[in-house]
Formats: sequence, structure tokens, C-alpha cells
Amino acid sequence: MNVSIFGLGYVGTVSAACLTELGHRIVGVDKSAVKIDLIRNGKSPVIEPHLNEMVKTAACSGLLTATTDAAEAINATDLSIICVGTPAAANGGLDLTAVEQVATDIGLGLRDKSAPHTIVVRSTVLPGTTRQIIVPRIAAASGKAHGEGFEVVFNPEFLREGCAIADFKNPSKTVVGAFNPKSAALVMSLYQDLPGAKVTPPVETAELVKYIDNAWHALKVTFANEVGVLAKALGIDGRDVMEIFIKDTRLNISPAYLRPGFAFGGSCLQKDLQALTHLTKSNGLSIPLLESILPSNGMIMDRGVDWILSHSGRRVAFLGISFKAATDDVRESPYVELARQLLGKGREIRIFDPNVKLSNLIGANREFLMRDPNLIEFLEEDSSEVMRWADVIVVTTSDPRFPALLQSARTDQVILDLSGVAMSKESEIPVRGFLW
Repeated sequence: MNVSIFGLGYVGTVSAACLTELGHRIVGVDKSAVKIDLIRNGKSPVIEPHLNEMVKTAACSGLLTATTDAAEAINATDLSIICVGTPAAANGGLDLTAVEQVATDIGLGLRDKSAPHTIVVRSTVLPGTTRQIIVPRIAAASGKAHGEGFEVVFNPEFLREGCAIADFKNPSKTVVGAFNPKSAALVMSLYQDLPGAKVTPPVETAELVKYIDNAWHALKVTFANEVGVLAKALGIDGRDVMEIFIKDTRLNISPAYLRPGFAFGGSCLQKDLQALTHLTKSNGLSIPLLESILPSNGMIMDRGVDWILSHSGRRVAFLGISFKAATDDVRESPYVELARQLLGKGREIRIFDPNVKLSNLIGANREFLMRDPNLIEFLEEDSSEVMRWADVIVVTTSDPRFPALLQSARTDQVILDLSGVAMSKESEIPVRGFLW
């Protein structure tokens, strides 16, 4: 494919060199005459292991050329990739000056082009930028409507400096967010010979994915460092602790728990976090990340309460009250707390949980539930009656029996699925969620 790449900085040059190795013909575009001369002479304008040799090979073969003329590049190619920088603005947002200018340049280049053209945004931009800023600018400059002469796609990069070429050639995933499947398929064909998952979500989802990746990486670094701070104060080698931690690839280093849902609960997580933060304070330390977990969990609880209270129905049915599916453990269940708060706000409550029967509860589990005698009287064993009674139905856990119950829901009943059990693609249950 004939491809023009706008912005010959780090991402642009790496992408250009790697795409030539996949057989594509690349025209690099940049306002810097110095960068253009370097590319034409087979030299990389940025330092990255093996990149200089790749640029030299591509330039000598004629697969990589460069120009400062945007219109020339547009007319010589079928697809353009925007790789200009989006530095931080003074207010903490993004400086989109370069992106906006390139969008205008591309639009002007499209004015006299009759053949269709695809524009790929690879620069890191916040959700909504492609739809609300880039597309309108190209349309205004070109005099053409999106979908009529040009298409815009968002394709985030996941390249790490120092190993960017290896990252490009062996991606864990390739993400192409598009406004229509045809343009998504066209852009994905650029990477058809590369391994890894290939995902084509909505444009705004693709824009956000890049930020979530980076936030997760920052979170991991910060978590490990806070473990190191605490361990050091206790005379323990934090590296030994983390080496043991990462050996668990079922729960620790895995997809486990990484789904939007509701507040965590149970008899362990809250008390252990409280003990850990108490320990750090006792040692005169501050670990802001770990100390923020319980307040964040409380924020999710507050959002749940607010969501339910935002509906006019006063009768709220809970499908499940234990802290997770397949157990009768109600200790520190977030749904017990949710029910308590709703009762305090004047809502009526009924609870159906096939695993929780007061006559069967013993020990600390029974004691926890008995702390609130009012709540006990709302436990019901007739699921059909609970379903008929409710205005709002809250699905708390992924009990496989709950979807069948929800099939009997009336159209005037509001269903809030906190577990995701009723939100599968195959489900026809009309669920309304507040977190996703």
C-alpha cells in the first residue's frame, strides 16, 4: 500500500521503517527540512536501536522517501498516518496544535484529489478528539464530508522507546477504531502479517485504550515502589516480596478482577488494607496509592446508591446479597452496605439469594448479618414474588440462576446489573448500568 506518514519523530520514523519491511511504500512528511534531508540520506532523525540501519535500507530501496509538501504526499498515496506529537498543555490537558495543523494540511491536500483517501490518527489524543476536532478540520479544509472522499480511523501505537521495533513487529494487540467496518479492515490490512490480537472497537474506545494502558503501567510502577517503601521500613527486601507476588499468574498478573463492576467486599480485603495502611502510618510512612484504595471503593458505593436513588421506584429487589457468587458469605458484603444505605434513604428492600438462608448461617457469617435485624426480615425465598414486587432490580453477583429470573422482568422495571451476568452479547435482557 502507498502510505504517507505525517510527523517524522519517534513514532513516525519507527512506523515508517517497520511498514517498509512489511512491503508498503512510505512517503514521510515533516515541516523540518533537517528531518527530510536525514531520511533522504538514509539516516534516522531519532535514536532507537537498529532504526538507522532500517531507514538506510528502506531509503536505498526506494520504499521510503520524504517531503515537506503535504499535498504532494497526499496525491502520491492512498492512506495517511498522523504521527505528530501531542505534548502537555499548561493546564494539564493536551496541546493539539500540531494535530490540528496536520489535519488542515491533509484537508487542503484532499481538495483536488478525486480518489478516496483514508486518514489514520496514530497520535495519542483524548476520547472525542478524532470525531469532534480532527474530522471537522479535515472536512472544512477539504470541502468534503466525512465518508464522501475521505475516511478517518484511530490506530493507537504501543511502542516503548528502546525496544520500539520489537514492539512494532511483535504487538500484543493491534487496535483500529473506525466509523465503519470497511475502513477498519483497510487499516488493519497494514498489519495483517503481524501477530497478536486484532481489535476493531468504536473510535472513542480506541482513543481511551492508549491512556488506560499507560495509566496501568504507571500504576504498576507505583504499586511496586510503595511495596518497596513499606518493606524497607520493616527490614524486608521488597524485591523478594514482588518476586513471590508475580509468580501468581491466576489472580495477581492476569485478567482477574480487571472488569468494571461494583465495590469489593468480603472478610479479607478491607481489613487487610486497613491493617496495612495502619502499619505504614505507625512507621511514619505515607503510601498514597494504597491509602487511596478504600476511599475509591467508597466512591463506587456512593455511585451505586446515587444511581438507584435517581429512579423514582421505591421498591428495590436485590438478586444476591453475599459478597460473591457461589457462597453464602455476607461478611463485609458491599451489597449489605448498599441495602442498608437505601433503607436509610427511605427505599423498601426485598432480597432473594438462593445461597443465603438464615437457618443455615453459622459463626461470624451469621453474626455479621444479625447486626442488622431489619435487614434479615427482608430475605425472601420466593424469587417470583420478589420479581413481581420490585420497581428496581439490582443484580449483584454472577449467579447463573439470575438471568432466567430476569427474563420475567416487566418493561416498567429498571434492571441494574452490577455483575455483568445479564449483560452478555447473547442476552436480550434490557439492562441499564451506571458504571459501563
